[in-house]
Amino acid sequence: MAAAAMRTVAPSLMDAQPVPFWLDDPGKPGALPALTGTEHCDLLVVGGGYSGLWTALLAKERDPGRDVVLIEGREAGWAASGRNGGFCAASLTHGFGNGLARWPDELARLEELGGKNLDAIEAAVATYGIDCDFERTGEIDVATQPHQMAELKEMHEAADRLGLADGLELLDRDAVRAQVDSPTFLGGLWDRRGVAMLNPAKLAWGLKRACVERGVRIYENTRGLELARAGAGMAVRTPYGRVFARHVALGTNVFPSLVKRVRPYTVPVYDYALMTEPLTDEQLESIGWKNRQGLGDSANQFHYFRLSADNRVLWGGYDAVYPFGGRMRAELDHRPETYLKLAEHFFRCFPQLEGLRFSHAWGGAIDTCSRFSAFFGTAHRGRVAYAAGFTGLGVGATRFGAEVMLDLLSGERTERTELTMVRSKPLPFPPEPIAWAGIGLTTWSLARADAHGGRRNLWLRTLDRLGLGFDS
Repeated sequence: MAAAAMRTVAPSLMDAQPVPFWLDDPGKPGALPALTGTEHCDLLVVGGGYSGLWTALLAKERDPGRDVVLIEGREAGWAASGRNGGFCAASLTHGFGNGLARWPDELARLEELGGKNLDAIEAAVATYGIDCDFERTGEIDVATQPHQMAELKEMHEAADRLGLADGLELLDRDAVRAQVDSPTFLGGLWDRRGVAMLNPAKLAWGLKRACVERGVRIYENTRGLELARAGAGMAVRTPYGRVFARHVALGTNVFPSLVKRVRPYTVPVYDYALMTEPLTDEQLESIGWKNRQGLGDSANQFHYFRLSADNRVLWGGYDAVYPFGGRMRAELDHRPETYLKLAEHFFRCFPQLEGLRFSHAWGGAIDTCSRFSAFFGTAHRGRVAYAAGFTGLGVGATRFGAEVMLDLLSGERTERTELTMVRSKPLPFPPEPIAWAGIGLTTWSLARADAHGGRRNLWLRTLDRLGLGFDS
Protein backbone atom coordinates (compact mmCIF):
# COMPACT_ATOMS: atom_id res chain seq x y z
CA MET A 1 0.00 0.00 0.00
CA ALA A 2 1.31 3.44 -0.87
CA ALA A 3 2.24 5.67 2.05
CA ALA A 4 -0.30 8.30 0.99
CA ALA A 5 -3.09 5.74 0.94
CA MET A 6 -2.03 4.48 4.36
CA ARG A 7 -2.17 8.00 5.79
CA THR A 8 -5.63 8.45 4.31
CA VAL A 9 -7.26 5.26 5.61
CA ALA A 10 -5.33 4.60 8.84
CA PRO A 11 -7.35 7.13 10.90
CA SER A 12 -10.52 5.17 10.09
CA LEU A 13 -9.11 2.29 12.16
CA MET A 14 -8.06 4.24 15.26
CA ASP A 15 -11.13 3.22 17.27
CA ALA A 16 -11.44 -0.34 15.93
CA GLN A 17 -11.67 -2.90 18.74
CA PRO A 18 -9.71 -6.10 18.00
CA VAL A 19 -12.68 -8.40 18.70
CA PRO A 20 -15.43 -9.82 16.49
CA PHE A 21 -18.35 -7.39 16.43
CA TRP A 22 -20.94 -10.14 16.88
CA LEU A 23 -19.28 -11.53 20.01
CA ASP A 24 -18.85 -8.08 21.57
CA ASP A 25 -22.39 -8.22 22.92
CA PRO A 26 -23.53 -7.64 26.52
CA GLY A 27 -26.30 -10.17 25.92
CA LYS A 28 -23.82 -12.98 25.39
CA PRO A 29 -24.88 -16.00 27.52
CA GLY A 30 -22.62 -17.25 30.25
CA ALA A 31 -20.60 -20.41 29.81
CA LEU A 32 -22.03 -23.69 31.05
CA PRO A 33 -19.90 -25.76 33.47
CA ALA A 34 -17.14 -28.04 32.25
CA LEU A 35 -17.48 -31.79 32.39
CA THR A 36 -15.92 -33.42 35.45
CA GLY A 37 -16.14 -37.13 35.96
CA THR A 38 -17.86 -39.64 33.70
CA GLU A 39 -20.87 -39.28 31.42
CA HIS A 40 -22.82 -41.89 29.45
CA CYS A 41 -25.11 -41.13 26.52
CA ASP A 42 -26.55 -42.41 23.26
CA LEU A 43 -24.92 -39.67 21.15
CA LEU A 44 -21.91 -37.53 21.94
CA VAL A 45 -21.45 -34.43 19.79
CA VAL A 46 -17.96 -32.92 19.79
CA GLY A 47 -17.92 -29.22 18.92
CA GLY A 48 -20.22 -26.36 19.87
CA GLY A 49 -20.29 -24.43 16.61
CA TYR A 50 -23.11 -24.64 14.09
CA SER A 51 -22.18 -28.14 12.99
CA GLY A 52 -22.35 -29.60 16.48
CA LEU A 53 -25.32 -27.54 17.67
CA TRP A 54 -27.46 -28.47 14.67
CA THR A 55 -26.50 -32.14 15.09
CA ALA A 56 -27.51 -32.18 18.74
CA LEU A 57 -30.78 -30.32 18.11
CA LEU A 58 -31.80 -32.41 15.10
CA ALA A 59 -30.95 -35.61 16.97
CA LYS A 60 -33.45 -34.62 19.65
CA GLU A 61 -36.02 -33.61 17.06
CA ARG A 62 -35.70 -37.01 15.36
CA ASP A 63 -35.91 -38.89 18.66
CA PRO A 64 -36.79 -36.87 21.78
CA GLY A 65 -35.85 -39.86 23.93
CA ARG A 66 -32.27 -39.99 22.62
CA ASP A 67 -29.76 -39.08 25.32
CA VAL A 68 -27.44 -36.44 23.81
CA VAL A 69 -24.33 -34.81 25.25
CA LEU A 70 -22.37 -32.00 23.57
CA ILE A 71 -18.87 -30.92 24.58
CA GLU A 72 -17.19 -27.72 23.43
CA GLY A 73 -13.55 -26.75 23.97
CA ARG A 74 -14.37 -23.15 24.84
CA GLU A 75 -17.85 -21.62 24.51
CA ALA A 76 -20.54 -22.32 21.95
CA GLY A 77 -20.12 -20.16 18.86
CA TRP A 78 -16.82 -18.58 19.90
CA ALA A 79 -14.89 -19.54 16.73
CA ALA A 80 -15.92 -19.40 13.07
CA SER A 81 -19.62 -19.75 13.93
CA GLY A 82 -19.58 -16.49 15.87
CA ARG A 83 -17.23 -14.34 13.86
CA ASN A 84 -18.29 -14.88 10.21
CA GLY A 85 -20.10 -12.43 7.96
CA GLY A 86 -23.57 -13.75 8.69
CA PHE A 87 -24.40 -14.87 5.14
CA CYS A 88 -26.67 -17.93 5.41
CA ALA A 89 -26.74 -19.41 1.90
CA ALA A 90 -28.88 -22.15 0.42
CA SER A 91 -25.96 -23.42 -1.64
CA LEU A 92 -24.46 -26.69 -0.40
CA THR A 93 -21.67 -26.58 -3.00
CA HIS A 94 -19.98 -23.26 -2.26
CA GLY A 95 -21.88 -21.57 -5.03
CA PHE A 96 -23.54 -22.56 -8.28
CA GLY A 97 -20.33 -22.45 -10.33
CA ASN A 98 -18.42 -24.79 -8.03
CA GLY A 99 -21.36 -27.20 -7.93
CA LEU A 100 -21.75 -27.17 -11.71
CA ALA A 101 -18.06 -27.95 -12.20
CA ARG A 102 -18.03 -30.85 -9.74
CA TRP A 103 -21.50 -32.44 -9.68
CA PRO A 104 -23.32 -31.35 -12.86
CA ASP A 105 -25.54 -34.43 -12.95
CA GLU A 106 -26.93 -33.92 -9.47
CA LEU A 107 -26.71 -30.14 -9.18
CA ALA A 108 -30.46 -29.68 -9.62
CA ARG A 109 -31.06 -32.04 -6.69
CA LEU A 110 -28.38 -30.33 -4.59
CA GLU A 111 -29.94 -26.95 -5.28
CA GLU A 112 -33.37 -28.27 -4.29
CA LEU A 113 -32.03 -29.77 -1.07
CA GLY A 114 -30.15 -26.56 -0.33
CA GLY A 115 -33.30 -24.50 -0.73
CA LYS A 116 -35.21 -26.82 1.60
CA ASN A 117 -32.36 -26.63 4.09
CA LEU A 118 -32.51 -22.81 4.15
CA ASP A 119 -36.30 -22.98 4.54
CA ALA A 120 -35.78 -25.31 7.52
CA ILE A 121 -33.32 -22.89 9.12
CA GLU A 122 -35.82 -20.06 8.72
CA ALA A 123 -38.51 -22.27 10.26
CA ALA A 124 -36.26 -23.25 13.18
CA VAL A 125 -35.46 -19.59 13.90
CA ALA A 126 -39.21 -18.97 14.20
CA THR A 127 -40.05 -22.18 16.08
CA TYR A 128 -37.38 -21.71 18.74
CA GLY A 129 -37.75 -17.94 18.96
CA ILE A 130 -34.12 -17.31 18.00
CA ASP A 131 -33.61 -13.53 17.84
CA CYS A 132 -30.79 -13.42 15.30
CA ASP A 133 -31.90 -10.63 12.93
CA PHE A 134 -32.82 -13.14 10.21
CA GLU A 135 -33.53 -11.32 6.91
CA ARG A 136 -34.03 -13.32 3.71
CA THR A 137 -32.95 -10.48 1.45
CA GLY A 138 -30.78 -12.47 -0.94
CA GLU A 139 -27.31 -11.65 -2.24
CA ILE A 140 -25.97 -9.77 -5.24
CA ASP A 141 -22.76 -10.98 -6.89
CA VAL A 142 -21.40 -7.74 -8.33
CA ALA A 143 -19.04 -7.29 -11.26
CA THR A 144 -16.29 -4.70 -10.93
CA GLN A 145 -14.46 -5.70 -14.14
CA PRO A 146 -15.93 -6.31 -17.63
CA HIS A 147 -14.87 -9.97 -17.71
CA GLN A 148 -16.73 -10.55 -14.44
CA MET A 149 -19.96 -9.29 -15.99
CA ALA A 150 -19.51 -11.75 -18.84
CA GLU A 151 -19.00 -14.55 -16.32
CA LEU A 152 -22.16 -13.60 -14.43
CA LYS A 153 -24.12 -13.68 -17.68
CA GLU A 154 -22.73 -17.14 -18.44
CA MET A 155 -23.69 -18.35 -14.97
CA HIS A 156 -27.23 -17.00 -15.36
CA GLU A 157 -27.55 -18.72 -18.75
CA ALA A 158 -26.27 -22.01 -17.32
CA ALA A 159 -28.77 -21.82 -14.45
CA ASP A 160 -31.55 -21.07 -16.92
CA ARG A 161 -30.66 -24.11 -19.06
CA LEU A 162 -30.92 -26.32 -15.97
CA GLY A 163 -34.20 -24.75 -14.90
CA LEU A 164 -32.53 -23.21 -11.85
CA ALA A 165 -32.82 -19.51 -12.70
CA ASP A 166 -36.01 -18.86 -10.73
CA GLY A 167 -35.24 -16.04 -8.33
CA LEU A 168 -32.09 -15.00 -10.19
CA GLU A 169 -32.05 -11.55 -11.76
CA LEU A 170 -29.26 -10.21 -13.96
CA LEU A 171 -28.66 -6.51 -13.30
CA ASP A 172 -26.93 -4.06 -15.60
CA ARG A 173 -24.88 -1.13 -14.33
CA ASP A 174 -27.82 1.17 -13.70
CA ALA A 175 -29.94 -1.57 -12.14
CA VAL A 176 -27.28 -2.70 -9.68
CA ARG A 177 -26.44 0.88 -8.70
CA ALA A 178 -30.13 1.49 -8.09
CA GLN A 179 -29.87 -1.22 -5.43
CA VAL A 180 -26.49 -0.27 -3.95
CA ASP A 181 -24.58 2.69 -5.33
CA SER A 182 -20.87 2.24 -5.87
CA PRO A 183 -18.89 3.73 -8.75
CA THR A 184 -17.05 0.41 -9.01
CA PHE A 185 -20.16 -1.67 -9.86
CA LEU A 186 -20.68 -2.62 -13.51
CA GLY A 187 -23.55 -5.06 -13.01
CA GLY A 188 -24.60 -7.98 -10.86
CA LEU A 189 -26.54 -11.18 -10.43
CA TRP A 190 -29.14 -11.02 -7.66
CA ASP A 191 -30.18 -14.26 -6.00
CA ARG A 192 -33.38 -13.00 -4.41
CA ARG A 193 -34.24 -15.99 -2.18
CA GLY A 194 -31.14 -18.12 -1.85
CA VAL A 195 -29.35 -16.20 0.91
CA ALA A 196 -30.40 -14.76 4.26
CA MET A 197 -28.57 -12.24 6.42
CA LEU A 198 -28.35 -12.87 10.15
CA ASN A 199 -26.38 -12.23 13.31
CA PRO A 200 -24.16 -15.34 13.45
CA ALA A 201 -23.35 -15.26 17.16
CA LYS A 202 -27.00 -14.87 18.11
CA LEU A 203 -27.86 -17.83 15.90
CA ALA A 204 -25.28 -19.97 17.71
CA TRP A 205 -26.48 -18.81 21.13
CA GLY A 206 -30.09 -19.44 20.13
CA LEU A 207 -29.26 -22.96 18.98
CA LYS A 208 -27.45 -23.57 22.27
CA ARG A 209 -30.53 -22.49 24.22
CA ALA A 210 -32.80 -24.64 22.03
CA CYS A 211 -30.56 -27.66 22.63
CA VAL A 212 -30.66 -27.21 26.40
CA GLU A 213 -34.44 -26.77 26.34
CA ARG A 214 -34.71 -30.05 24.41
CA GLY A 215 -32.67 -31.86 27.04
CA VAL A 216 -29.18 -31.85 25.52
CA ARG A 217 -26.52 -31.78 28.21
CA ILE A 218 -23.89 -29.24 27.14
CA TYR A 219 -20.47 -28.96 28.73
CA GLU A 220 -18.34 -25.97 27.76
CA ASN A 221 -14.62 -25.45 28.29
CA THR A 222 -14.38 -29.21 27.72
CA ARG A 223 -12.05 -30.28 24.93
CA GLY A 224 -12.27 -33.69 23.36
CA LEU A 225 -8.72 -34.99 23.66
CA GLU A 226 -8.83 -38.58 22.49
CA LEU A 227 -11.30 -40.92 20.81
CA ALA A 228 -11.19 -44.67 21.33
CA ARG A 229 -13.43 -47.72 21.18
CA ALA A 230 -15.06 -48.82 24.41
CA GLY A 231 -16.96 -52.08 24.23
CA ALA A 232 -19.84 -51.72 21.76
CA GLY A 233 -19.47 -47.93 21.70
CA MET A 234 -16.90 -45.16 21.90
CA ALA A 235 -15.15 -43.15 24.61
CA VAL A 236 -13.85 -39.58 24.43
CA ARG A 237 -11.35 -38.39 27.00
CA THR A 238 -11.64 -34.79 28.22
CA PRO A 239 -9.39 -32.76 30.55
CA TYR A 240 -11.39 -33.69 33.67
CA GLY A 241 -13.32 -36.74 32.67
CA ARG A 242 -14.57 -39.12 30.01
CA VAL A 243 -17.74 -39.61 27.95
CA PHE A 244 -18.96 -43.05 26.88
CA ALA A 245 -21.39 -43.05 23.96
CA ARG A 246 -22.98 -45.44 21.49
CA HIS A 247 -22.28 -42.96 18.68
CA VAL A 248 -20.12 -39.86 18.21
CA ALA A 249 -20.62 -36.96 15.78
CA LEU A 250 -17.59 -34.76 15.14
CA GLY A 251 -18.29 -31.12 14.31
CA THR A 252 -14.79 -29.77 14.95
CA ASN A 253 -14.17 -28.46 11.41
CA VAL A 254 -10.99 -26.32 11.43
CA PHE A 255 -9.69 -27.94 14.61
CA PRO A 256 -7.77 -31.24 14.33
CA SER A 257 -10.19 -34.12 13.93
CA LEU A 258 -10.24 -36.85 16.56
CA VAL A 259 -10.19 -39.22 13.55
CA LYS A 260 -6.59 -38.64 12.55
CA ARG A 261 -6.91 -39.91 8.98
CA VAL A 262 -9.34 -37.05 8.25
CA ARG A 263 -6.81 -34.35 9.12
CA PRO A 264 -5.00 -34.17 5.73
CA TYR A 265 -8.28 -33.28 4.01
CA THR A 266 -8.50 -29.79 5.55
CA VAL A 267 -6.21 -26.84 6.14
CA PRO A 268 -6.84 -23.63 8.11
CA VAL A 269 -7.07 -20.37 6.16
CA TYR A 270 -7.34 -17.05 7.97
CA ASP A 271 -10.05 -14.60 6.90
CA TYR A 272 -10.48 -10.99 8.09
CA ALA A 273 -13.29 -8.46 8.44
CA LEU A 274 -14.03 -4.89 9.48
CA MET A 275 -17.24 -3.41 10.90
CA THR A 276 -18.05 0.27 10.60
CA GLU A 277 -19.76 2.48 13.11
CA PRO A 278 -23.50 2.85 12.41
CA LEU A 279 -24.30 4.87 9.30
CA THR A 280 -26.34 8.02 9.67
CA ASP A 281 -29.53 8.34 7.63
CA GLU A 282 -27.68 10.65 5.24
CA GLN A 283 -24.79 8.21 4.80
CA LEU A 284 -27.17 5.33 4.17
CA GLU A 285 -29.11 7.42 1.67
CA SER A 286 -25.86 8.18 -0.19
CA ILE A 287 -25.33 4.50 -0.99
CA GLY A 288 -28.94 3.36 -1.26
CA TRP A 289 -29.06 -0.28 -0.10
CA LYS A 290 -32.74 -0.06 0.81
CA ASN A 291 -33.30 -3.78 0.22
CA ARG A 292 -30.45 -4.82 2.56
CA GLN A 293 -29.07 -7.61 0.39
CA GLY A 294 -25.72 -9.21 1.07
CA LEU A 295 -23.10 -8.42 -1.55
CA GLY A 296 -19.94 -10.03 -2.80
CA ASP A 297 -17.72 -9.00 -5.68
CA SER A 298 -16.81 -11.52 -8.36
CA ALA A 299 -13.03 -11.40 -8.15
CA ASN A 300 -10.97 -14.43 -7.15
CA GLN A 301 -9.74 -12.37 -4.19
CA PHE A 302 -13.22 -11.22 -3.31
CA HIS A 303 -14.89 -9.01 -0.72
CA TYR A 304 -18.16 -9.78 1.04
CA PHE A 305 -20.21 -7.01 2.64
CA ARG A 306 -23.59 -6.48 4.25
CA LEU A 307 -25.56 -4.27 6.61
CA SER A 308 -26.07 -5.14 10.26
CA ALA A 309 -29.38 -4.63 12.05
CA ASP A 310 -28.18 -1.20 13.25
CA ASN A 311 -26.93 -0.19 9.78
CA ARG A 312 -23.23 -0.79 10.16
CA VAL A 313 -21.38 -2.12 7.14
CA LEU A 314 -19.43 -5.36 7.54
CA TRP A 315 -16.61 -5.52 5.00
CA GLY A 316 -14.51 -8.68 4.82
CA GLY A 317 -12.55 -11.05 2.66
CA TYR A 318 -9.80 -10.48 0.06
CA ASP A 319 -6.74 -11.75 1.94
CA ALA A 320 -6.74 -15.47 2.73
CA VAL A 321 -3.69 -16.43 4.79
CA TYR A 322 -2.45 -20.00 5.08
CA PRO A 323 0.04 -20.63 7.91
CA PHE A 324 2.96 -22.90 7.08
CA GLY A 325 2.31 -26.41 8.31
CA GLY A 326 -1.35 -25.67 8.85
CA ARG A 327 -0.62 -24.67 12.43
CA MET A 328 -3.19 -22.31 13.91
CA ARG A 329 -1.64 -19.40 15.80
CA ALA A 330 -3.42 -16.82 17.91
CA GLU A 331 -1.28 -14.00 16.53
CA LEU A 332 -2.81 -14.60 13.09
CA ASP A 333 -6.26 -13.66 14.41
CA HIS A 334 -5.25 -10.04 13.82
CA ARG A 335 -3.36 -8.68 10.84
CA PRO A 336 -3.05 -4.88 10.71
CA GLU A 337 -1.69 -4.89 7.15
CA THR A 338 -4.86 -6.66 6.03
CA TYR A 339 -7.07 -4.25 7.98
CA LEU A 340 -5.39 -1.33 6.18
CA LYS A 341 -5.88 -3.02 2.84
CA LEU A 342 -9.54 -3.72 3.56
CA ALA A 343 -10.13 -0.14 4.67
CA GLU A 344 -8.56 1.20 1.47
CA HIS A 345 -10.74 -1.10 -0.63
CA PHE A 346 -13.85 -0.09 1.34
CA PHE A 347 -13.43 3.62 0.60
CA ARG A 348 -12.64 2.86 -3.03
CA CYS A 349 -15.98 1.06 -3.22
CA PHE A 350 -17.89 3.71 -1.25
CA PRO A 351 -16.08 7.05 -1.61
CA GLN A 352 -19.26 8.80 -0.47
CA LEU A 353 -18.62 7.37 3.03
CA GLU A 354 -15.28 9.16 3.47
CA GLY A 355 -14.75 9.95 7.13
CA LEU A 356 -16.59 6.89 8.41
CA ARG A 357 -14.71 4.95 11.06
CA PHE A 358 -14.48 1.24 11.84
CA SER A 359 -15.57 0.06 15.26
CA HIS A 360 -14.26 -3.53 15.10
CA ALA A 361 -11.54 -5.43 13.23
CA TRP A 362 -10.99 -9.17 13.55
CA GLY A 363 -9.92 -12.38 11.89
CA GLY A 364 -9.81 -16.09 12.42
CA ALA A 365 -9.35 -19.46 10.80
CA ILE A 366 -11.84 -21.34 8.67
CA ASP A 367 -11.40 -24.88 7.40
CA THR A 368 -11.02 -25.40 3.68
CA CYS A 369 -10.67 -28.51 1.57
CA SER A 370 -9.57 -29.06 -2.01
CA ARG A 371 -13.12 -29.10 -3.40
CA PHE A 372 -14.20 -26.01 -1.37
CA SER A 373 -17.38 -27.59 -0.01
CA ALA A 374 -18.14 -30.02 2.77
CA PHE A 375 -17.26 -33.71 2.82
CA PHE A 376 -18.57 -36.44 5.07
CA GLY A 377 -17.72 -39.89 6.34
CA THR A 378 -17.71 -42.45 9.13
CA ALA A 379 -15.10 -44.22 11.21
CA HIS A 380 -14.90 -47.03 13.77
CA ARG A 381 -17.38 -49.23 11.88
CA GLY A 382 -20.04 -46.57 11.65
CA ARG A 383 -19.96 -45.56 15.31
CA VAL A 384 -18.43 -42.15 14.45
CA ALA A 385 -19.51 -39.66 11.78
CA TYR A 386 -17.90 -36.40 10.70
CA ALA A 387 -18.55 -33.40 8.44
CA ALA A 388 -15.86 -30.85 7.59
CA GLY A 389 -14.44 -28.63 4.87
CA PHE A 390 -17.23 -26.04 4.65
CA THR A 391 -14.72 -23.40 3.44
CA GLY A 392 -16.42 -20.31 4.82
CA LEU A 393 -19.92 -21.12 3.57
CA GLY A 394 -21.08 -23.15 6.54
CA VAL A 395 -23.70 -20.95 8.19
CA GLY A 396 -26.38 -22.74 6.20
CA ALA A 397 -24.65 -25.87 4.96
CA THR A 398 -23.73 -27.08 8.46
CA ARG A 399 -27.38 -27.91 9.10
CA PHE A 400 -27.38 -30.13 6.02
CA GLY A 401 -24.11 -31.65 7.25
CA ALA A 402 -25.74 -32.42 10.59
CA GLU A 403 -28.54 -34.27 8.80
CA VAL A 404 -25.95 -36.26 6.84
CA MET A 405 -24.04 -37.23 9.99
CA LEU A 406 -27.24 -38.42 11.67
CA ASP A 407 -28.20 -40.37 8.54
CA LEU A 408 -24.78 -42.04 8.47
CA LEU A 409 -24.94 -42.96 12.15
CA SER A 410 -28.39 -44.47 11.68
CA GLY A 411 -26.99 -46.77 8.98
CA GLU A 412 -29.94 -46.00 6.74
CA ARG A 413 -29.79 -45.12 3.07
CA THR A 414 -31.38 -41.73 2.45
CA GLU A 415 -31.55 -39.33 -0.46
CA ARG A 416 -28.70 -37.44 1.21
CA THR A 417 -26.40 -40.42 1.69
CA GLU A 418 -26.95 -41.50 -1.93
CA LEU A 419 -25.55 -38.23 -3.29
CA THR A 420 -22.20 -38.44 -5.07
CA MET A 421 -21.23 -35.31 -3.15
CA VAL A 422 -21.78 -37.16 0.12
CA ARG A 423 -20.21 -40.45 -0.96
CA SER A 424 -17.03 -38.92 -2.42
CA LYS A 425 -14.05 -37.24 -0.80
CA PRO A 426 -11.85 -34.33 -1.87
CA LEU A 427 -8.18 -34.90 -2.57
CA PRO A 428 -6.09 -34.57 0.61
CA PHE A 429 -3.52 -31.80 0.84
CA PRO A 430 0.09 -32.88 0.32
CA PRO A 431 2.68 -32.71 3.10
CA GLU A 432 4.83 -29.65 3.68
CA PRO A 433 6.55 -27.87 2.07
CA ILE A 434 4.53 -28.92 -0.98
CA ALA A 435 1.24 -27.68 0.51
CA TRP A 436 2.77 -24.29 1.36
CA ALA A 437 4.23 -23.89 -2.12
CA GLY A 438 1.06 -25.07 -3.88
CA ILE A 439 -1.28 -22.84 -1.88
CA GLY A 440 1.07 -19.88 -2.31
CA LEU A 441 1.31 -20.40 -6.07
CA THR A 442 -2.46 -20.71 -6.32
CA THR A 443 -3.02 -17.49 -4.36
CA TRP A 444 -0.52 -15.62 -6.54
CA SER A 445 -2.09 -17.01 -9.71
CA LEU A 446 -5.61 -16.03 -8.65
CA ALA A 447 -4.48 -12.46 -7.93
CA ARG A 448 -2.76 -12.37 -11.31
CA ALA A 449 -5.94 -13.57 -13.02
CA ASP A 450 -7.88 -10.75 -11.34
CA ALA A 451 -5.38 -8.25 -12.73
CA HIS A 452 -5.42 -9.70 -16.27
CA GLY A 453 -9.05 -9.89 -17.27
CA GLY A 454 -9.71 -13.21 -15.56
CA ARG A 455 -7.21 -15.11 -17.71
CA ARG A 456 -6.10 -18.22 -15.85
CA ASN A 457 -2.45 -19.21 -16.16
CA LEU A 458 -1.07 -22.68 -16.77
CA TRP A 459 -1.10 -23.53 -13.05
CA LEU A 460 -4.78 -22.64 -12.64
CA ARG A 461 -5.74 -24.42 -15.86
CA THR A 462 -3.95 -27.52 -14.60
CA LEU A 463 -5.87 -27.35 -11.32
CA ASP A 464 -9.09 -26.98 -13.32
CA ARG A 465 -8.32 -30.15 -15.27
CA LEU A 466 -7.62 -32.01 -12.02
CA GLY A 467 -10.91 -30.87 -10.53
CA LEU A 468 -9.18 -28.54 -8.07
CA GLY A 469 -10.03 -25.23 -9.71
CA PHE A 470 -11.42 -22.39 -7.65
CA ASP A 471 -12.64 -19.05 -8.97
CA SER A 472 -14.65 -17.37 -6.24
